[in-house]
Amino acid sequence: MSIEIANESGVAVDEASIVAAARFALDRMNVSALAELSVLLVELDVMSDLHERWMDLPGPTDVMAFPMDELDSTRRPDASDAGPALLGDIVLCPAFAKDQARTAGHSLLDELHLLTVHGVLHLLGYDHAEPAEEREMFTLQKRILADFRSAAAEAKRRAAQRVEDDKLLGAVGLGEAEQPPQTP
Repeated sequence: MSIEIANESGVAVDEASIVAAARFALDRMNVSALAELSVLLVELDVMSDLHERWMDLPGPTDVMAFPMDELDSTRRPDASDAGPALLGDIVLCPAFAKDQARTAGHSLLDELHLLTVHGVLHLLGYDHAEPAEEREMFTLQKRILADFRSAAAEAKRRAAQRVEDDKLLGAVGLGEAEQPPQTP
């Protein structure tokens, strides 16, 4: 799976983590490993221009999704055995998302993960215009984010355990190397 990310927002963010969230969501949705996705982080004025141009809505927003390939209404790209596809672009606006993160009581990175998963779901044909669609999309979004956070916490725990194991093994190795040679 090819995921390109470009940060033109002027806000320093953990780009690898955003790519990881996108990859996790695409994997969870069984999207082909040959799929391609682009993530762009932009400034408020750029997002405002995109929002007005494509949605006819004033001002900036947090996330926009631009599907590249037309979705077959009888077959979604997250269906089993989906072939390669240019999924499209997800555009995030960290400056806009910052206030949302503060209001939600979590970090900007957590908000960007949420928005990335949200954008992935939009690219896969999910929408939230109708109440039933909203329930489906937001339930799925919440489940993917919870699983992503659990997987990230487990990976962090394992990495910390490896560091501790390496310290212990290094101390054992050093202890043996520092022993004076035995004399007969």
